[in-house]
Amino acid sequence: MTSKNNGLPAALVSNLQDVLSKRRGGNDEGVVSEKSAEEAPSTSDSVVKAVEEEEIDDSRPIVLVTNGDGIDSPGLVSLVEALANEGLYNVHVCAPQTDKSASAHSMTPGETIAVSSVNIKGATAFEVSGTPVDCISLGFSGALFAWSKPILVISGINQGSSCGHQMFYSGAVAGAREAMISGVPSLSISLNWKKDESKESDFKDAVGVCLPLINATIRDIEKGVFPKDCSLNIEIPTSPSSNKGFKVTKQSMWRQSPSWQAVSAHRHPGAGNFMSNQQSLGAQLAQLGRDASAAGAARRFTTQKKSIVEIESVGVAGKTDSRVKKYFRLEFLTKEQEYTDEDLDIKALEDGFVSVTPLSLLPKIDSETEAAASEWISQAL
Repeated sequence: MTSKNNGLPAALVSNLQDVLSKRRGGNDEGVVSEKSAEEAPSTSDSVVKAVEEEEIDDSRPIVLVTNGDGIDSPGLVSLVEALANEGLYNVHVCAPQTDKSASAHSMTPGETIAVSSVNIKGATAFEVSGTPVDCISLGFSGALFAWSKPILVISGINQGSSCGHQMFYSGAVAGAREAMISGVPSLSISLNWKKDESKESDFKDAVGVCLPLINATIRDIEKGVFPKDCSLNIEIPTSPSSNKGFKVTKQSMWRQSPSWQAVSAHRHPGAGNFMSNQQSLGAQLAQLGRDASAAGAARRFTTQKKSIVEIESVGVAGKTDSRVKKYFRLEFLTKEQEYTDEDLDIKALEDGFVSVTPLSLLPKIDSETEAAASEWISQAL
């Protein structure tokens, strides 16, 4: 790999390439082989009991895991099982009850969040009727766990790429970002899942790829040499077991295109009940709380007396004295895009590399943070 201006000092870029090359025995310069690298808290008896029974092993560092796909997703389950099997960490899980993949950095203020204990072997786990950011914020609050700060937060493994501008939509990246805001080092991990090509066992292979980097991260956090004010976004290619190695990358401008599809209320009679059926338990509990207000109940009663007209979700609704209800469904579509810069996350991922992108809270990562992160990655691998 030829030396490029990656926004880093030339000496650091050269050092990075030398270290990565040595790990491959001098082959494929600049690359490292993967082989080397109920209501909570006061009214939920199950949660209170789980917290009371929790035993903290102070000799092991605490690792908190969340994700965007939901607590039952195979990516999270595979990751937690692997971390628990290492026997080195006190693994805790605080993850969304349902899929919150595109929730971005949203939170749920003013509503009751329901938390339930979940049985995941080797871990203390809770599912939360909120977003990934809710999960991290709650986990750090001291209200759920007997501690307030883990040594590391890992968000993933996400099903689908979070490269480029997709990071702004990603609930998985947001979970890691919330940890960084609170001063806790974090990793977000995604698998470049492709329909009709990827399979569930790929998540286990993805764990095998990123586990050495996770171990190196925790080791150097304990030593005090992990880059501060930095989170790493790790993107694993579609075929994890045949990856070409790790590559330090920059965030690209790649993103999937949002596509809004009109849904007819007449062709889909159940559409009117879709949102109510999808309400989380927390939202329903919050609604009950709001209904306790007589004034609020009176306003809703008056509003509900107005006639509502359901129309076909096509074209623009004309003027009417009645309220209009239309239905739409959002999907993200992947467009073919050409990228020539070898240092971009999406380019490295599509070429079969494991992309590792340092992120900061600044609009553009400063050169000092980027240099420190790149130097650490090169030494860790």
